[in-house]
Amino acid sequence: MAFTAQDLAAIDAAISSGELTIRAADGRLVTMRSVAELLQAREVITNGIADASGSAQRMYPRYQVADFSD
Repeated sequence: MAFTAQDLAAIDAAISSGELTIRAADGRLVTMRSVAELLQAREVITNGIADASGSAQRMYPRYQVADFSD
């Protein structure tokens, strides 16, 4: 399942309010058993979004070329 920023926002809202039921981006209602389970779900969603956005890309290039021109 591909996660969206809307899924992450719903999890964050549930964590901050203590609510255990959230509505997923596809419209499904999901009820967690505890806030700890919400936190685990948030980690899964965050990792899923990062993987989908191309986490294989490096934050910095592996090689850099210096440019000394004026």
